[in-house]
Amino acid sequence: MTSRQSIAALALFAAAGSASASPIYLCVDAQGRKELTDTNRRGCKALDLPDSIPAPARAQEPAPARTRTQAAPAPSPADFPRVDTSEQRARDDDRRGILNEELRLEQQKLNELKAEYKNGEPDRLGNERNYAKYQERVANLRDAIGRSERNIEALKREISNIR
Repeated sequence: MTSRQSIAALALFAAAGSASASPIYLCVDAQGRKELTDTNRRGCKALDLPDSIPAPARAQEPAPARTRTQAAPAPSPADFPRVDTSEQRARDDDRRGILNEELRLEQQKLNELKAEYKNGEPDRLGNERNYAKYQERVANLRDAIGRSERNIEALKREISNIR
């Protein structure tokens, strides 16, 4: 039994028998395997457990779905740090600038990949005497183009989410 299994078994024993509070023993056999039990056998040691172990938390019923007529959530506490509107606007502008730069670089990368790809017929390189190597490079280019296009879509989505 691994230590994770031992801990899980211990928790199970503790949760199941917290009211009766029978002792729990840790037994180790000749091969070093550990076992938790409620019977004292040769080579077993009693575990020192707290008398009262809290019962597992009851499953809470799901909260009813919010309707549009309900009020907005409570405002944050007065001592909660707030960012000034102008400071937030500056942060958003910085973020927009960084994302626009990433978008520009990703579009440049996509253009370079498409130029190299040449509609699925890129030039063969000197080290590609084996046709399988050429096909592998073409497949890698196609995958890189798709990845770059998805990155561009994600960056545009992220930019549109900035207020």
